[in-house]
Amino acid sequence: MEQIDIAIIGAGPAGLTAALYASRARASTVVFERGIPGGQIVTTDRVENYPGFPNGVSGAELGDLMTKQAEEFGAIIRTFADVVAIEPADLDFVVRTGDGDEFLAKAVILATGAVPRKLGVPGEAEYTGRGVSWCATCDGALYRDKTVCVIGGGDAAVEEALFLTKFAKKVHLVHRRDELRATKCIQEKCFANEKVEMQWSRVPTEIRGDGSRVTGVLLKSTKGEPDALLELDGVFIFTGIHPASELIGPLTELDEAGYVRIDHDGRTSWPGLYAAGDVTDSELKQVITAAAKGASAAFEALRYIDSRVCSI
Repeated sequence: MEQIDIAIIGAGPAGLTAALYASRARASTVVFERGIPGGQIVTTDRVENYPGFPNGVSGAELGDLMTKQAEEFGAIIRTFADVVAIEPADLDFVVRTGDGDEFLAKAVILATGAVPRKLGVPGEAEYTGRGVSWCATCDGALYRDKTVCVIGGGDAAVEEALFLTKFAKKVHLVHRRDELRATKCIQEKCFANEKVEMQWSRVPTEIRGDGSRVTGVLLKSTKGEPDALLELDGVFIFTGIHPASELIGPLTELDEAGYVRIDHDGRTSWPGLYAAGDVTDSELKQVITAAAKGASAAFEALRYIDSRVCSI
């Protein structure tokens, strides 16, 4: 079993920043990422509010730069490494992957982020990957000169709707209310785009298809108006996220929504176990806040390891 100082689960902005701070302090650091590094930002076409990039930066490029910077200081980033268990072992933790690898870590930082919330309507599961998507950046180019809809009303939904206008001939933006939750500047861009058509006060109740591809979505009015059937080729869902906290749920406290409870420095209720980023509750879910939480968690993990050495 390989012994390391800090195991970081998740390679989004929080995990990569934690890896940067930990490895720069000469702690042996391994980051476990079930997919590719970068987290949710790699699916974002453009990040315009991260300091240091006055002209914006693509999410994929920002994720790549964060990864390279952490690796530059010695962090080991294991991609496609799915952690299936974190188990206490005296003062340490055993981290097990789906491939059967085991690591003994002095501290663990959970930075698994959050995953997109599903609609739970008929047709959603059946047509996932065949017209139903949660990533416009990944799949938008497949809908050139076609009609799609975006479900949601926050920043992510509106930004992705705007991105889809680069390819689709029409983008229906479906929102359950009669006003968007997105920030004002993003709304203004949306309303100025002739390709975007608003579907106010409606919710999807069924995604329809021909057995192989999506052909439409049935919308119910929240104000008692008749149902509407939109004929289209793709459905993109951006209705929120829920925390990926299952790994440490048995070890520490979660709130009612499943977010990991932490103090202001990222400590959980279990000594040596920390959390950062979107797996913790925060009103402002931004790249910069996730990175800041990752830095705090790494700093506290390093202090914890040092305190153990001093107490021997």
